[in-house]
Amino acid sequence: MNYAIVGFGAVGQALALALAFAFARRKIEVTVASRRPPEALVPQARAIGPTIVPKALQDAIKADTIVLAVPFWEHRGVAKALTNWHDKIIIDATNAFGVPVEDLGGLPSSAVIAQALPGARLVKAFNHLPAGLLAEDPAVRGGPRVIFLSSDDEGAASTVAALVEQLGYAPVSLGKIAEGGQLVQARGRSWAPLIFQDLFKKER
Repeated sequence: MNYAIVGFGAVGQALALALAFAFARRKIEVTVASRRPPEALVPQARAIGPTIVPKALQDAIKADTIVLAVPFWEHRGVAKALTNWHDKIIIDATNAFGVPVEDLGGLPSSAVIAQALPGARLVKAFNHLPAGLLAEDPAVRGGPRVIFLSSDDEGAASTVAALVEQLGYAPVSLGKIAEGGQLVQARGRSWAPLIFQDLFKKER
């Protein structure tokens, strides 16, 4: 399994830090890409660690698992990079805050992204916490910090849940995107009830 993060702003860098820490011993590289050229990402990538490798978008999307950490509508530009996203696991870390509800056609924001990426196995995750918390150690206050997941693909959800645990978090499934996914998505200029909920799984 190989990994990429598309979008290298605050959330993308926080997740890159988490992946670099988790994969350090095995020296697994994580590709990062954004609308900026790869060389522009080098200073931030180097600050995180040698396993974070900036590449062009076309190279980054060759990964098996891709974290989408771009502003919501920028997913359309990413989608144009491939005609078929067959079997790629896409972790949707976006938020549609400020996007008029009518622009989503009555669909959850993650369903809109899934339609733009035909064949992708989409899992909503890592979008309910601000970047500052994602960059912190997830093991605090007596237990691992919770990450909510929702997906229409049980196999992809299981794979991402395992990754979440590997990163030191506690995965909590919210079910399908049309159901639990609504609990972690913005609607217009309103946040869903689980956004910004900094919860922990108490260890026994």
